[in-house]
Amino acid sequence: MTKLRITEIPDEKPVRVTVDLPADLHRDLVAYAALVSQNGQSVDPARLVPHMIRGFITSDRAFRKLRQEPRRAPVKTQSPAAPENG
Repeated sequence: MTKLRITEIPDEKPVRVTVDLPADLHRDLVAYAALVSQNGQSVDPARLVPHMIRGFITSDRAFRKLRQEPRRAPVKTQSPAAPENG
């Protein structure tokens, strides 16, 4: 059998993000989850998405290079904002 890139889903504290997927991409995601589930661990297709995104970002050499260069302007990552008390 071909070795899949994702074989286990670690238990991590999630941050909720809502994404709309095209139907064909969702079908592929469901099929991938079914293949991962053959290893004995039932996998919800939505739990694969963060690992696929991480794999994509990790393999993007241009992103890695740009991120390691000295920055001209700070790049801010947005974390969930606390409600403002006005």
